[in-house]
Amino acid sequence: MNQRRLRNLDVSAIGLGCMGMSAFYGTTDEDESIRTIQRARELGVTFLDTAQLYGPLTNEMLVGRAIQGHREDYVIATKFNRRMDHAVPGDMSTVGPQDGSPEHVRSSIEGSLQRLGTDYVDLYYQHRVDPNVPIEETVGAMAELVSKGTVRHIGLSEAAAETIRRANAVHPIAAVQTEYSLWTRDPEDSVLPTCRALGIGFVAYSPLGRGFLAGRFSSADEIEAGDFRSSNPRFQGENFTANLRLAEVVKEIAAEKGVTPAQLAIAWVLAQGEDIVPIPGTKRRSYLEQNAGAADVELTSADLARLDRELPAVIGERYDAAGMASVNR
Repeated sequence: MNQRRLRNLDVSAIGLGCMGMSAFYGTTDEDESIRTIQRARELGVTFLDTAQLYGPLTNEMLVGRAIQGHREDYVIATKFNRRMDHAVPGDMSTVGPQDGSPEHVRSSIEGSLQRLGTDYVDLYYQHRVDPNVPIEETVGAMAELVSKGTVRHIGLSEAAAETIRRANAVHPIAAVQTEYSLWTRDPEDSVLPTCRALGIGFVAYSPLGRGFLAGRFSSADEIEAGDFRSSNPRFQGENFTANLRLAEVVKEIAAEKGVTPAQLAIAWVLAQGEDIVPIPGTKRRSYLEQNAGAADVELTSADLARLDRELPAVIGERYDAAGMASVNR
């Protein structure tokens, strides 16, 4: 697979989001997840995305087991934000509040390195910006980790444009990670232009609209109990029904191109610029292989214009009220 560059960090053009292997998306299968990560290496999908919060803690452990013996073949990104002092692996109720303090930055990386079984992380994100701690203080502490060598590059997740500018003035930001897809184009307003002005790479999570754009669902009843999507506004009631038309248009155009809806959705993200890297998440090898095939899908200017023209507007926010309050700040 071709490589793309997030500032000075080379990564596979398509990454692998590992969150769903451990949390938030229904039932899990650790053995299959490990095989999926190992199969990703064979396919050249070597940019892995995890976080302390996923599980909590268990996803970093899983990634650590999967990459054992092949650490240098992968580019590992992880994230910190909420306190994990008393966190019990797999029990979200034991996770503490968010904390962007320098002390927490320093202590968090040690736990991540231990769980991942490595002595460095390629890309270290602040998962959500802490409004109670100046971003300059948080990034200053992250920069110290770069100086020590335990972190190679630093990034921000779901940060506002002005925050990105302030952070980048302290230390070069390699990547900003934000939800971006055919049905989530908010970053185009200010975040993506700011990243480009500053030479910062952009990592697009949920490029498949949490599976919706891939045609995974025909009814909200298909969502498993305990699955995060059951409380997502776009997957609820009339919003779900209205958004089915959006998924249907993606399906129609994909069929005409001879590709899957998932491949079309990922290819669209790839076509938005060489500085953008989508990280579709999956916990199954079959979906991984399908997603990786998007790297070979070519969308013409006519294809892109047609998607802009024919795709209906999404109905519903991308998170509930609490989730929306934590992004773009």
